[in-house]
Amino acid sequence: SIDDSIVSGFLKKSVKAEGEAFKRMPEEGSFHYTKCQDLRYGENPHQQAAFYRTTDEPSGLAASKQLHGKELSFNNILDLNAAIEGVRAFTGPAVCIIKHNNPTGVAEDKDLAAAYKNAWKCDALSAFGGIIGLNRKVDVKTAGLINKSGFMECVVAPSFEKDALKVLTQKKNLRLIKFDFKKTKENKFDLKQVYGGLLLQERDTRKINKKELRVVTQKRPTEKQMESALFGWNVVRNVKSNAIILVQGRKTVGIGCGQTSRVESVNIAIRKAGKQAKGAILVSDAFIPKTDNVELAARAGIKVIIQTGGSIADSDVIAACNKAGIAMIMTGIRHFKH
Repeated sequence: SIDDSIVSGFLKKSVKAEGEAFKRMPEEGSFHYTKCQDLRYGENPHQQAAFYRTTDEPSGLAASKQLHGKELSFNNILDLNAAIEGVRAFTGPAVCIIKHNNPTGVAEDKDLAAAYKNAWKCDALSAFGGIIGLNRKVDVKTAGLINKSGFMECVVAPSFEKDALKVLTQKKNLRLIKFDFKKTKENKFDLKQVYGGLLLQERDTRKINKKELRVVTQKRPTEKQMESALFGWNVVRNVKSNAIILVQGRKTVGIGCGQTSRVESVNIAIRKAGKQAKGAILVSDAFIPKTDNVELAARAGIKVIIQTGGSIADSDVIAACNKAGIAMIMTGIRHFKH
C-alpha cells in the first residue's frame, strides 16, 4: 500500500505546473472570425446558425474539402471536430466514432480496417448515425466495412483511395470530408462563453509517459497492461466527464460518459463491455472517490485501474484494490471535459 503523504507530494508537482500556466494567460483578448457559410439551423431547427473561420489563412475544418454528401449541419461540424480530436494524437492507424460529441468507440491497430472494426464493435448500437474519424487514407477494405455498418452521417480522413470513394459514394447522403491533418495546427486555447463574460483556458494537450506513472498497489501491471493503460489515458481526455472507459489492448470495449456520479459511469462501461470487461483495464478521467467503484470493477473481472489519485479516500481505494488483486496506477493528472 501507499500512504496519503506520498500521493499528496506526487500531486503537488502537477498543481504547481497548473499554477504556472495561469500566469501565461493574456490580460486582454480580441477574437476575429469571418463567416464561411450560413447553416440551415443550429443544434435545433428553431435556432439560426453559421460557421466562422479565423481571419488568417483558412485551416482545419474551415479548409477541409467535402467530397460527397449533403450539406454539413451545425451538429455535424461539432462532431467532426470531436472525431478529429479523437484520432490525431495516435501514431498508428486509428479510428474514432463520435455520437453527440462523445466517442462510441476508439481503436488503434496495424491496419485501418482492423482499427475500424474494433472501434465500431465497441458499441455498434450507439455508433448508428455517428461520425467516423480516421487518421489514415481510407482504403477499399475499410470503406466496405463502413458501408456495412448501417446509417452513418460523416467520414473524415486525410484522403480516400479512388476505389474507396466508389464504394462510399454508393450512399448518396454519406458526407465525405477530406481533412489535412498535417497542415492543421492545434488550437492553443479553448473558449467557453458564459453570461457576462468568457472563460479562456489552455487546451488539454498534456501527455504522460511511463516514468510519470505510479503503481500504488501490491499487484503490478504487466508491460502489456501498462501500454494499454497509456492508450486508454490518451482516449479518456476526449470523453465527457464523469468519464470511465474500459480497454483491452489498443481498443475501447466499454465507455461510460457524461454522468453525474462516477460509479454510474463505471456501471455503464461494464454493462456495455459485457464479457469483454473481464481482464480489461479501467480508465478514470479523475480520482476514484469511493471503494464502490473498485468493488464493481472486481466483480466484472477488471485487472487494472488507472486514475488520477488525490482523493481523501485514496488509502481505502488502494486497500480495496489490494484485497481484490487489482493493480492500480496513479497519474497525478486529471482530464475533465465538460
